[in-house]
Parts: sequence; C-alpha cells; structure tokens
Amino acid sequence: MTTVVHKDGPAAVTPPATLASHVRNYVGRVRGGDIGALPAVLGLVVLCTVFSIMRPSFLTAGNFANLFTQGAAVTLIAMGLVFVLLLGEIDLSAGFASGVCAAILANVVTVLGYPWYVAVLAAIVTGVAIGTTLGFLVAKIGIPSFVVTLAGFLAFQGIVLMLMEEGTNIAVRDEVLVAIANRNLPPVLGWLLAAVAVVGYAAVQLLRHRTRAARGLVTDPVAVVLARIGGLALILGVAVFILNLERSRNVVISSLKGVPIVVPIIAVLLVVWTFVLQRTSYGRHVYAVGGNKEAARRAGINVDRIRISVFVICSSMAAVGGIVAASRANSVDPNTGGSNVLLYAVGAAVIGGTSLFGGKGRVLDAVLGGAVVAVIDNGMGLMGYSSGVKYVVTGVVLLLAASVDAFSRRRSTSTGNR
Repeated sequence: MTTVVHKDGPAAVTPPATLASHVRNYVGRVRGGDIGALPAVLGLVVLCTVFSIMRPSFLTAGNFANLFTQGAAVTLIAMGLVFVLLLGEIDLSAGFASGVCAAILANVVTVLGYPWYVAVLAAIVTGVAIGTTLGFLVAKIGIPSFVVTLAGFLAFQGIVLMLMEEGTNIAVRDEVLVAIANRNLPPVLGWLLAAVAVVGYAAVQLLRHRTRAARGLVTDPVAVVLARIGGLALILGVAVFILNLERSRNVVISSLKGVPIVVPIIAVLLVVWTFVLQRTSYGRHVYAVGGNKEAARRAGINVDRIRISVFVICSSMAAVGGIVAASRANSVDPNTGGSNVLLYAVGAAVIGGTSLFGGKGRVLDAVLGGAVVAVIDNGMGLMGYSSGVKYVVTGVVLLLAASVDAFSRRRSTSTGNR
C-alpha cells in the first residue's frame, strides 16, 4: 500500500491498483464516452482479417511493406493536422501545401542543382512560412480557419501549377531523397532499432510507474505495464521479421528486404510530437486552448501564439509529407498533394480518434488512422475495386468515425467525464 501524509489530517492510504480494478476503470471510461483509439484499432483488426480472407496476397511481405510506403505521406500530414484539430480548427490547405513544398524541393535540387539538404531545408522553411501566414490570418485578423485554408487550398493549387510551369513534371533523382520512400534499412539495423524502441519504451513506462508510486499517486498494475511493453515488443518483432523477409521476385538481379527507411522517420516524429504534446507546457497549453479558449486566456496562456503555432506545425508536417511523396514518385507534378491527399489526411486523424470538436486527440491517432486508410486503399485495390468505390468506403468509414466522436462527446458530457 502507498501512504500519503496530509498536513491537516491523518495519513491516507491509497491501495495499489489491481488488474481487476484497472479493467473495471477502463470499461467505465469507455462507457462514459472516453473510447480513445479503440474504434480505429478494432477497425484495423477487422479490415486486415477481411482482406486477408478475401485476398491472401494481402498478407505477403511485399504488400506489408507497400502499406507503409503508400500511407507514409498521408500519415505525416495527418500528424500535423492533429495539432490544428486539437484547437477545434481545420486546415483544408494541407494537401496542396505539401504540393507547394514538394515543388520547391524539386526545383531547388533538380532545376537549381543544390544539394539535397538545402532542398529539404527550403521545403520545410516554405511550410513554416505557409503555416505562419495561415495562423496569423486566423488568430490575429479573425478570419475563420475554414475560409482561410479554403482560400489557401485554391491559391496553393495555382502556385503548384506555376512552379511546375503549367503542367510539366520535375524529376527527383537525388539518391538520398529517392531513398527516403524507396530504400530499406539493413535487416540487422531494423532489429537494432526495434530493440532500442522497446528498451526506451520500457524505461519510460517503468520510470513513470516508479515516480507515481513514490509520490503516492495511483499507478497502473505492474502486470498492465509489463503487458504494454510485451505488446510493443511483439508487434515490433513481428513487423521487423516480416519486413526482413526477401520480397524480390528475382534475387539474382536484386535483393529486396528490410524495414523501409520511411518507417523510422515516422516513428521518430511520432515520439517527438508525442513528447511535445504530453510532456511539455506547450502541449498542456494546446489542450487547454482546445478545451476552452476563454478559460485558457484567463489563465494567462497566449492563445493567439498557440493558434499560430499549430498551423506552423501542420504546414511543416505537410512539407515533410510532400518530401516523402516526391521521394516515392521520384518526381513532382501538378497533382502532387492534390486528389485525395487532403481527404485521406483529415480522415486519418479523425478515424484514429482525434476529436473534431477540439481538446481531445494524440499524434498516435494519425498513425492509427493512417494505417486504416492505407489498409482500405490497398485492400480494395487488391480486390479490384475502382477508385469510386474506394472513395465511397473511405467516406463511410470517416462518417462512422465522426459519428462515434460526436456520440462519445455527448456521452462524456452527460456523465460528467468531459
């Protein structure tokens, strides 16, 4: 038992949490509307099961690797959109913003002949500039984000056309840039990174458990902590094992195995942005402004600065997504960042569990939602369905996710758990 000493009374004893009580609390939170990413996880399991039965090729190592590269750009853009959605705002320009940044990248590295790192820096700086402009118009001028970003959607589409000289493609041949979405890590390095991830996660979980216990706070049962660590180790172990299988159809010509390079890039950004949201004062301010803007203002939070910053992060991540898209296609064209990119990115964030009403969401939601979108797109492609059917199914899934979000929000309000 944990003893907590109070100044004005006798010592209070907080009994350690048991596995049964932890399960009861979780079930209670779900019933109260706090469902988190549960629908996305269940949906992912159901979709993978259905597609595996319908098309056994869905489970092959080659297709498993394709899922990561196909959904990488959308997932990265969705990670940035989470910050905007946390404030109850929207960014409809994120797709074509990624296209503008990709066009800048291609022009700098191919047309102007600068090194890849200069091109990447130019693309990200462009994203920062776009986000600063959008955020300023929303926070300082007071124009609704829907209107501002819709205008950006149209304007950036025109800018891409101008940068592409009204329709030409610009090839991206730099080996480093091409490798981002088209090359793989050596198998040994994949295992090493997985081990580092598991050890790091275990250290964080155990340290958190020890710290909370030392302060007399309620802690998760040790069995739950160990189950989380074991679950991550199992997931990463299976994923790395599958990705390290030989995927080449002709090993004599070339070998194709290993974890795609874009995977650790997404993982690092996931860790960084999760730390920012959950372990910094800035992250607490974002949630505070998203929960109640006026209350946050009265608490001394610079609301305008927070609102501008989330648009900067969103457009910067759109730039990263544009870089990955250019790498995967080995070129940039007028449609880069267009078509279904924005729809899929917004859908990924919402499907993963980020609330459209603000104040609730995690960067992990974008990754889970991106996985759902990638599985739908990939699985239905294997089954031979047209793009029209894919759009309809993805739209239905997004509508269901938004409905679940609205229901859980209403449930949380009625039960007082908001």
